[in-house]
Parts: sequence; structure tokens; C-alpha cells
Amino acid sequence: MKTANQIRQEFLDFFAARGHKVVPSASLLPEDDPTLLFTNAGMNQFKDVFLSKGTRPYRRAVDSQKVIRVSGKHNDLEEVGRDTYHHTFFEMLGNWSFGDYYKREAIAWAWELLTKVWGLPAEKLYATVHDSDQEAAALWPEVTGIPTERVLFFGDEDNFWEMGDTGPCGPCTEIHYDMGPEHCEKRDVPGHTCGVNGDCGRYIELWNLVFIQYNRKADGTLEDLPAKHVDTGMGFERIVAVLQGKGSNYETDLFVPILEKITEYTGARETDPEHQVAMRVIADHIRALTFAITDGALPANEGRGYVLRRILRRAARFARTLGVQEPFLHRLVPVVVAVMGEAYPELREQEEHCCRVILAEEEAFLRTLDKGLEIFAALAKAAKEKKETFISGEDAFRLFDTYGFPLDLTQLLAAEEGLAVEVETFNCLMEEQRERARKSGKFSREDKDYKWKTIAALPHSRFTGYGYFRSASRLCVVGEDDKHYLLVFDRTPFYPEGGGQVGDTGVIRVAGEEFPVVDTRWEQNHLTHFVTKGKPFPMDEEVYILEVAVDRRRMTAAHHTATHLLQAALRKHLGAHLHQAGSLVTPDRLRFDFTHYQRLTPEELRRVEEEVNELITSGLPVWNEETSYQAAVDRGALAFFGEKYEERVRTVRVGEVSFELCGGTHVRNTAEILYFRILSEGSVATGVRRIEAVAGAAALRRAAGERETLQAAAALLKVEPEKLVSRIEELLAEQAKLTRAKEEEDRKQARAESEEILATRVREAGGVRYLVARCDGSSIELLRENIDYFKDKLGSCIALLGAATGGKVHFVAGVTSDLTGKVHAGELVKKVAAVTGGGGGGRPDLAQAGGKDANKIDEALANGEKLIRELLEAKKDCV
Repeated sequence: MKTANQIRQEFLDFFAARGHKVVPSASLLPEDDPTLLFTNAGMNQFKDVFLSKGTRPYRRAVDSQKVIRVSGKHNDLEEVGRDTYHHTFFEMLGNWSFGDYYKREAIAWAWELLTKVWGLPAEKLYATVHDSDQEAAALWPEVTGIPTERVLFFGDEDNFWEMGDTGPCGPCTEIHYDMGPEHCEKRDVPGHTCGVNGDCGRYIELWNLVFIQYNRKADGTLEDLPAKHVDTGMGFERIVAVLQGKGSNYETDLFVPILEKITEYTGARETDPEHQVAMRVIADHIRALTFAITDGALPANEGRGYVLRRILRRAARFARTLGVQEPFLHRLVPVVVAVMGEAYPELREQEEHCCRVILAEEEAFLRTLDKGLEIFAALAKAAKEKKETFISGEDAFRLFDTYGFPLDLTQLLAAEEGLAVEVETFNCLMEEQRERARKSGKFSREDKDYKWKTIAALPHSRFTGYGYFRSASRLCVVGEDDKHYLLVFDRTPFYPEGGGQVGDTGVIRVAGEEFPVVDTRWEQNHLTHFVTKGKPFPMDEEVYILEVAVDRRRMTAAHHTATHLLQAALRKHLGAHLHQAGSLVTPDRLRFDFTHYQRLTPEELRRVEEEVNELITSGLPVWNEETSYQAAVDRGALAFFGEKYEERVRTVRVGEVSFELCGGTHVRNTAEILYFRILSEGSVATGVRRIEAVAGAAALRRAAGERETLQAAAALLKVEPEKLVSRIEELLAEQAKLTRAKEEEDRKQARAESEEILATRVREAGGVRYLVARCDGSSIELLRENIDYFKDKLGSCIALLGAATGGKVHFVAGVTSDLTGKVHAGELVKKVAAVTGGGGGGRPDLAQAGGKDANKIDEALANGEKLIRELLEAKKDCV
């Protein structure tokens, strides 16, 4: 039996032998498509080619693309685990032709691979074509010998592919496989007939060949494209199941090792109907999590991070149904890496990173899970008391949104209580949230609709700034927005914003005038100089002198090289799991985000800072080289996962300590950086830390400023700077001593007031003793102590205290346990605080609240006493 790895490689080799360039899978995180949260199709990385916005140095390509689909008509997250073929993460095998071969070759090669190389029985294969595509319909019997009765026609819904409402589109032809009548899920349904594109599971789609030959115009009409393309996609997990003779994707060697590990840990078996869904969900979801986190995604509360958090929590809750009470999912990451690491070596590099992220998320969710179960129990109890038969959609959504309960979990829990869930309302709320997620998925700055005008029909946007700060250039293209001229030259030394580095500024000299460049960016494939409008810019000169602001560039370069040294030092002292997760490089400072799971200790920060400064003073040479992406990676260059790299890349090597892919500008020797200082370190997301730092002149200024501050502080305290810390410690100790004395004095005073209150303020209503008093100057802690004191002294009582202290208003209510059925402390204090414009609450026996208007404390306490009496007397009347 062929392994999954062999099948994948045979697919790639088959098309490589037919002139296709084997391209690596794009990241699951689309870099330059604001419409996508995750890469959801093999064509995503070639979208610019189909839209005629980009080109490739090859006309044929083949790949196995990582894909995540978690929503949509046929890929709903809630379906995963309930059948044999829905997945959140899967691989899409694809071959591509960009204006090269077309229908005949695509059909012939697909048939050859399936029947000749992989040996599928030709009699079990069916082809579907669009009802307008007579060309493909005729080619199938001619090229493959398939009988015409097994070439079936379908309409737009099944056999026409479109990128969007407008743009490239075309008919597609699909290859379906007959799994046999035993796979029909509706064989017991009277009158059911199995068929291709049916819904019974007998016939499954293996491969979709899309022929992109039209452009859909805004009015809905179609026009022929000047170049016709082929875009094919075959679900890897599905073809592996067929070739391994399995009836389910979960029975293949892609999933079995994961399921076996789950069984080893829990004792559950995938063949047991009671545990099947849970085990499939966990096996599927851990693959999605491992791949997405490897590519740079992290759980969060919005966008793609929110999708990951949903997936993880769904898996964690299903693990609980298998009896797992502690974090477990992270233990499965090494299994995924073992299965998939040969094809995707980045998994091996990020294994520890994935384990740590998932463990941290599991721990956080398990803390909320128990609370969620408590809330569900309360909801179910309330529904039964009201004689209702369902959990409301709002409550189900709150469980999902706040505690991570997927709908099917709430439905399962509800069914155990004999209740249903109001699904329609839940779905409406979910759709509203999906829309918010789609909007938050627009990560990239959207291109503005600039109107470009060609001045000179020359090649443009060649960057010369690695070696020069000045150039004599020709103006090629101009555009404008409300505030700027947008100028594009044949060549320029100005670095455009990218890779975390800000764009250059400088001047353009022409016709005896200077025009300041305030920013440089790539805009719609134009290396664009932004010049503020103010005076007319001459558009018809022969030569323009472009000069970069040299000092600013050099300071930026110092900070950029410093980020490379910082990453090298962090990896040396914290571990190789650490990778860049984002950066910002300016002339004045740098910001470096990196994967790590705990706050750096002061000692770790000190070691990292010292390491960077030692590398700076060592005067290490900095080399730049242009090479192929694969050659750079093979030589050990660090790549930033999630970044899109071209075939040719630039590498930066600093001595023997750092080797990275980087297109930014750098110093020639680390000694040019001068000095490095870390300003702060903190968390920006789960598993991501951030260091802010300064280098060069900015770092020297920072050090000088700190020295001046130190000297000024020492002068104020009349000590030498080296004795400043010990003097501050002495003062803090004295302050702490005074504070303790003051607190003890306050406590004595409060106790005296308590005795007075006990002697003068205790009242009775309904046979129950209570007291209400104002204790200005008492902290919230002292008020709580007084409540406990009153309970202890009176044995059975209700106490309500209020105070104005330091400009704040506090209320505390206490009820002994025998009286909580009559008066609820939380409800009492909430209503009292409301009189002063505040709020709060708490347990039945003890609660606190804050207020805003101290002038209304007396009124609030009077209302509280009135409420206590009403409750106690009402309870007495009911006896």
C-alpha cells in the first residue's frame, strides 16, 4: 500500500516530468490578499497571474497547497467529525498552466495519472462537464476512451468556476469515483437513486480541472481572455483514502497515528460510535492548529486568531467528553510533526512553539470551561423551572462566544437535559459575528484607485539604494491623491516601506527647485515617491536628481541590523523555537515581536542586551548577497514564516552569528551601530512577546539621559549615585513602617467605631437583627473586616456599611448564612450603590459596590435600611 508521502511525491514528480515547476506551498496566512483570513484554495498564490497583475518565471507549475476552510456552504466547522471527509485543514494537489497547455493536455494527464500511474479502474471513473462546454465533452472520449455515457453535463452550480462577481472565470470538468453501492448512505431510503453529484456518498469528486477562458464583466456578460489558463485541484486526503482502499479519510496513514495516540491516552476508540465524532474532531483540529501556528497565526479574539481559538476550544471540549480533564491537545503536536514533517519541514522547526501555544490556550480554556458548564446548568435549571423546552439562541451564543462552547456541544448538553436549542437565533448571531470577522480579516492596507499617467514608456521602479544614495533618473509614471504627487522613476535610491522598515525620505531636485519626498512605498507595483503638494511639480524634464536623506537612512540601517543581532541573541539565550513574528524599524527606534511564552526575567534581558553590544563592539562584517530562495534556505538562512518570497531573494549575513532572508538596508559593519539599549519587554498576544529598543545615536542619547536622571536623583537624596538604590530601599522601608502604623491606628479606630455601632445602631425587623451605618475614612478592606466582626458578635444578622474615603464611595453588605434566603447581600448592595450612581454585587452572604456621588451616601443607606425592613417583614408575613 502506498503511503501518503509517496502519493504526494508521485503527484509532484508526474507533473515535474512534464515540464512543471514544483513550487512550495504558500503560507496559510495570505500576505497580500485582504479578502482572506486563511489560504483556502491552491489558486490563492497565483491570483495575481489570473488577474493580469503579476507574472511568474515559469508557465507550468505543480504544488501541494496547505488549505484551511472553516466556513462556507460545504465546509462548515460544525460538520467536521460527523462524516468521513469534511476537514478544517487539508492539502490541495494542483497543476497549473499560465497561458500554456489547455484542455486536451489537462484531461489526458489527469487520466494518465489516475489510471496508469495509480491504477484506478477506468470503469469506476466518471467525468462531468459544464453544459456549454462541448469541447471538453468531446475531448474526454477522444483522449481517454471513457464511454460518452459516463461524461455527464451539469450547470453553473456544479461545473462553472468564478473568482468573484467579476474577473477571470470558466467552465470546469470534474472527475468522480464510484466507491461502490455499499458506500451509499441512503440505500434504505425508499425511491433513492445513487448518482454523480448526488448526496449519498457513493460517488465522490476526486479532481476538478478549471479552464479559465473568460472574463466576467460588470454587466454579467462574458468575454474571451487573451490567454487561457488551467487551474486544477485534487483533495489530497480523499485521493489517499481511495488509493489506500479506505472508506474514510480517518482510516488513512494521515490520521491513524493521531487517532492511535488519542486512544493510548484516553482509552477511547474511533470505531466506537460513542467516541467517533470526538476523536475525529480532535484529530482534524490538531492538524489545523499545528499548521496554522507554524505559519505564524496565534489564537486571539478577532480575525484569524479568533478562528483558531474556536477550533482549539472545540477540540478541547470534545477531549473532555473522552474523560480528559487536563491539557491534552499539545501532546498530539509531535504526532502531526512525525506524519507531516517530511513534506513540510517547517513543522519540525516550530514543534516546540506549537506545543507551547496550544498548552497555554488549553489551560486558559479549561479554566473557563468549568465556569461555562456551571452557567449551562443554571440555564437548564431556569428553563425547566419556567417549563420551557429550549435554551435560547442568545444564551447558546453567549456560551459559544464567551466560553468557547460550539453549538453542537450546547445541543448535546441540552439533549441530556431533555431540552432543545433555539438554533435560528443562534445562527443569526453567528452570521453577524462572521461578518465582523470577515471585516477584521482585511489586514492589508487596501490599494487606492490611483489614476496613473505614463510620462515615459520605460521600465520603471528599479531600486539602486543598496549601493547609492543619489541618482539621476527619468520620470516614468505619475499619480496623485488629495495631498501628494505620486512619482515613479526608472531608477531610484529611495527604499520603499517593506519588511518592517519604514520608507526613505529625501529630496528631488529638478529645474532649479527642491521637492521634499515625505515617504516611499510600493503602490500597485509602482515604487512610489510621495511629494507633498504645494507648488506644481514639473513633469516634462529630462533628468531628475533623487537624493536620499543620508543620516536618516543610516540610522534606520543601524536599527535594522540591530534587529538581526537581537534575534540572534534571543535565540542563543532563550532557544531555537524563537522566531520573528513582526517588526518595525525606524531611524529612532526598533520594535521586535518574537515567539516566546513567558516574560523575560531581568537577568535574561541583561544577558541579551550585553550579547548584542558585544557583537556590535566586535566589529563584525555585514554581507549582502542575492541568490535563489531555495539555495538560501538550504544554506541555513532564517525565513520569516508567513512572508511571501520571490524566486530570487536577498540575504544578510552578520559575521557567523546571523544569516537571514532580508531585503532591507543595513550597516556594513556592526561597529557602525555604536550602542544598543532595550527599553521595554512585554506581551502582545498569546505566545508573542515584544521588545522595544534603540540603537546608534538614539541609544547613546538614551544612556546620557538616564545618567543625568540618576545624578539628579542622587543629588536630591544627598548620596553618591552608586548608593542611590540602598538609600531608596531605606526610604521605602521607612515608608512601609509608617504605613503599617497608620493602618494599625485606623484599625483601632475602626474597631472603636464598631463597638459604638454595636451599642447604638443595631435594630430589629421581623425578628431579625440588622444594622446600617456610615464609616467615613474606612477603606474597603476595613469595611469588610467590620462586617465579619458584626457577624461574629451578633451571630445572626444583616449589616450594611457605607463610607466616603479619599474621594471614593464604598458600600459593603453582609448576611449570615441563616438569613441569605431572606436578604441577598449582592442584590442589596447593588440597589444601594445605584442611588449614588454606582454599581456592584457579589455573593448572597458578602458583597461590595462602589458609588460616585458622596453627597447621596446617607440617602443610599436610608434606602438600604428601608429595603432590609421590607424584606424581613415580608418574609415574616409569609410565615
